[in-house]
Amino acid sequence: MAEMVYEVFGRISSEQELMHIGYVNAPGVELAKVYAHTVYNEENWIELCVVKREDIIPVYHAEDKLNIKGN
Repeated sequence: MAEMVYEVFGRISSEQELMHIGYVNAPGVELAKVYAHTVYNEENWIELCVVKREDIIPVYHAEDKLNIKGN
C-alpha cells in the first residue's frame, strides 16, 4: 500500500483557531492519526485532525493570484 501525505491541524484551547502544525506520511487514515499523535505530542492538544493532502481544495494559488493582479 502506497503512503499518502496527511496534513495535521490542531488547537490547544477552545478559544484558539485550528492551525496547521505539519504533516505525516502514512498508508491509511488510522495510522495517520497514530503518527500525528506521536509526532506532534509536544503540546496538550484539545483537538488534533488529519486531512489527506489530496482532499484539500485550493481556492487559488499564489501564482494564480499574481496572474490576477497582472490583468
